Amino acid sequence: MLMLSILIPTYHYNAYPLAIQLEKQALKANITFELICVDDGSFSHLNIENQKINTLTNCKFIEAKTNIGRTASRQFLAEKAQYNWLLFLDADTIPISSNFIKNLVEYLNSNFQVVFGGISYQDIKPSSDKLLRWYYGSERETRSLDERLKRPYQSLISGAFTIEKNLFLSINSKFLNNAYGLDILFAHELRLLKTSVKHIDNPVYHLGIEESTKYLIKSKSALDTLSIMLKNNIVRKNATNLLNTYNKLSIFGIASVFGKIMQTFNTNIEKNLLGSSPNLLLFDLYRLGYFCRIHK
Repeated sequence: MLMLSILIPTYHYNAYPLAIQLEKQALKANITFELICVDDGSFSHLNIENQKINTLTNCKFIEAKTNIGRTASRQFLAEKAQYNWLLFLDADTIPISSNFIKNLVEYLNSNFQVVFGGISYQDIKPSSDKLLRWYYGSERETRSLDERLKRPYQSLISGAFTIEKNLFLSINSKFLNNAYGLDILFAHELRLLKTSVKHIDNPVYHLGIEESTKYLIKSKSALDTLSIMLKNNIVRKNATNLLNTYNKLSIFGIASVFGKIMQTFNTNIEKNLLGSSPNLLLFDLYRLGYFCRIHK
């Protein structure tokens, strides 16, 4: 019988509704499973709800006393897991299909080491202060199966994926520095190992849309991480579309100039990005300009 560890890292979020649905689906699929959810030291009042996870079949909630970050939380969960297959789901996701688990397990215990079903966003717009993240997710992260098959590694998003335990531990343990934007590095490591990745049509909704101001800050933090990885030859120079464009600017010797020019427009661009109709092209230029200024 197939055995699956369902692992949910959370921070100041009610993961109980997600756990209820996953427990129901796992029981229906008639598999051996466990579900472990850990709150990363938020001491949130929402953990009163999360404690209810302990009442579900084969489910456990752990309230950490210190904040160690998302990457280290996943490492902790993976080390706690009993079984070989690890399903990681962020607490702010929810399966679209009532047969999500059943659809997934069909591809486990096969020749694949990683299985990814995709990320999607609901059509209903969030409040105006969260539109940037919603637009970006809807336009850039929501990819059809055919699109993901063309770029199997770059299309992976760590908010919802399944992976063999030993493989995950060997990769994730390399970068426990709590940096933001490590999905690129994770994909790079999988590529280096020539990992067999299976893309399927089995998406989850990403529900936890953060405020545009916070997302803008996180986007810069991800670029800081990318710059460090590039300087240390940890990722390929063409690992992302942004890097491809940066390389072209560098070839012509205008990357620094472009960064300075874009900085003069920052105030107006930020006004757009934080407003009710954020333009993703402006977001691309904004991030590219920032990268040109920080990456020397």
